[in-house]
Amino acid sequence: MEYRRSTLSAALGLGVTVALGLGAVPASAADDAAASPAASSTAASPTTQGFTGENEQRNEKFFKFIVKEAFKKQAEKPGIQRVTINYSTSRAPSFRSEIANSTAVWNSAVSNVKLAEGGGASFDYREGNDSRGSYAYTDGHGRGYIFLDYAQNQRYDSDRVVAHETGHVLGLPDHYSGPCSELMSGGGPGTSCTNDRPNAAERARVEQLWANGVASVAFENVGFK
Repeated sequence: MEYRRSTLSAALGLGVTVALGLGAVPASAADDAAASPAASSTAASPTTQGFTGENEQRNEKFFKFIVKEAFKKQAEKPGIQRVTINYSTSRAPSFRSEIANSTAVWNSAVSNVKLAEGGGASFDYREGNDSRGSYAYTDGHGRGYIFLDYAQNQRYDSDRVVAHETGHVLGLPDHYSGPCSELMSGGGPGTSCTNDRPNAAERARVEQLWANGVASVAFENVGFK
């Protein structure tokens, strides 16, 4: 835990200008804030937005985007029984370790869908500073990503933050009132919670959503509570 926090502290110490030089974040956080449906005139903070209070409709829209991408892949290879969702980490270099951990966690937890870093990415991870915290976002037109906020990933366990956000890729909604053992409870249980693994119910839900590739995923029947 200390190593990860030190790494992020160093990234913060170097400042966003260095991250921009590496091509790690969007042209500006304001650009994405303006494009995102989460943007509003209401003041927000990392403790009330993203990971601890994400937009339900935005998460649902993001998952539908991922499913559409999966349908494209299945159409290219009819009969696929398991979809692999590819992603890119080029815009989140500080979090490659946490993203790799999240991939390993989810790939060991479910079998009907897999995550892999590689070409033809359906979404990417991005890093930077955003008062909304960490979140999943898509504009519905081929642009989808998981944004990881520096400050929030220092305050909360970073492995849990990344694995939680990746849960939205696989179709899970937030449930902040849940216990620490429930990954999608996000920041609800507080900063002391370090669990980065889905519980049995969450694993079963992902398996159900992705049974037979994407054949069982009907947009109008995806349940977001």
